[in-house]
Amino acid sequence: MNSNPKVPVYVISGFLGSGKTTVLLHMISHFRNIGKNPGIILNELGDENVENHLFEGQQVVELLNGCICCTIQDDLKTTLKGYINEEVDVLLIEGTGVANPLEIKDVLLDPLYLEHFELQSMISLVDASHYLEYQSFFNSSKEIRALLKEQVTSANILVLNKIDLVSEKELNKVEAKLADELDDHVPIYRTSFGEVPLELMLEKRFHVREVSHSHSTHELHHHHHHHIEATKLRVESPVKKDVLEKQLKKLSKHVIRAKGIIQLADDSRYFEFQYAAGQLRLNMIEKPDGLSPAVVLIGDKLEQDKVERFYKELTEQ
Repeated sequence: MNSNPKVPVYVISGFLGSGKTTVLLHMISHFRNIGKNPGIILNELGDENVENHLFEGQQVVELLNGCICCTIQDDLKTTLKGYINEEVDVLLIEGTGVANPLEIKDVLLDPLYLEHFELQSMISLVDASHYLEYQSFFNSSKEIRALLKEQVTSANILVLNKIDLVSEKELNKVEAKLADELDDHVPIYRTSFGEVPLELMLEKRFHVREVSHSHSTHELHHHHHHHIEATKLRVESPVKKDVLEKQLKKLSKHVIRAKGIIQLADDSRYFEFQYAAGQLRLNMIEKPDGLSPAVVLIGDKLEQDKVERFYKELTEQ
């Protein structure tokens, strides 16, 4: 069993034909060569994975007939639960070409899974030979353009593949368009045939800051990761619903989503909550064994003083 209680996770996304499976096979081969046991989650649109012969002898779970982001998101959660007690050293998730990787990340940032899995990086592939065509109003739909944007903006590293099929001039155009959508800190790696150095692929690029009540100020001010995208706050004491809602709304400029498991002060029951677009939704649950109540804030450039104030208001009632 992995000595680290959390299993590292890599998510590979990209539009149809961008080269995801080639990169995935490269990563699997690397892990097996160094004696690690990778778990693999493949998501396909049809009811059969036509490429499953490529994964013979591997520990693979196939999620068919849908994309992780919608019809089978519950299947992804069930699959992750199954991996909690499996002897895997690393987990590799490949979404369909039409999956929104932000939804995959959303599942991995659920407190139920944060205890067991540690997202390392969101790897997105772009087909350099078709990207500008897909961006064209004349050659693609609004849905395809929105999906491509989601796949690009979710990336912690972007692999610009199939550069052998385009001119340098066109390549520069593609990179300029991608740069408009990427944060400055996200690297673009040019390649052909999905050949990316493993040290680049496996670098930890996604960071979750964890804060507990006993020394929150120390933890908040001594983490120097740039671009922390999620903060997990352990909330041991019961919380008032109206206070939670009010404080989340105060953070709404910086928090895209929030989720968690809390105990309500009014009746001592446990609830799973989701917060998005200013709306708070609660769902009563049984207290999960061994899981401490927590709030996960997901956003960009969450200011430490604002997070600290949120935490204080929530816990000092």
